[in-house]
Amino acid sequence: MKFSDQDRALLRALQSDAAASLAALAESAGMATSTVWRKVQDFEKAGLLKGRVALLDPAKADARLCVFATVRLSDHAEASIAGFATIIQVHPEIMEAHAISGTADYILKIRCKDVEAYEAFMTHTLLRSPFVKSVVSSFSLKELKYTTALPL
Repeated sequence: MKFSDQDRALLRALQSDAAASLAALAESAGMATSTVWRKVQDFEKAGLLKGRVALLDPAKADARLCVFATVRLSDHAEASIAGFATIIQVHPEIMEAHAISGTADYILKIRCKDVEAYEAFMTHTLLRSPFVKSVVSSFSLKELKYTTALPL
């Protein structure tokens, strides 16, 4: 999609605070309130705005531990890929999943209460899956940057 400078300002404002009033969004983007309302509707219809969410503090939500797990599948048959995709979708601990290049097939971002909770999840969910050959886990020691905002 092509965006004007005002569109970009509006999208940045929405990414910063999706609960902002139309008046606040209009002021941030330098648009009339009615124009902002129409633009937001257009962005939603086009599928650009996929949803509006509240971002929770992981520590206060009892999901302090952040793990990046690289996963190798047991094989690359369609059934294995589909089975693994189902595991990813049904477990809320898995916040992100990406197919990657290199020696692993996927990288997962997983949030859990603590190491014991992750060990139980890895042992009872990931490693017991017939689709998973191996899992290598890396624990985040310190979060240096976190954003959900796309660069516009």
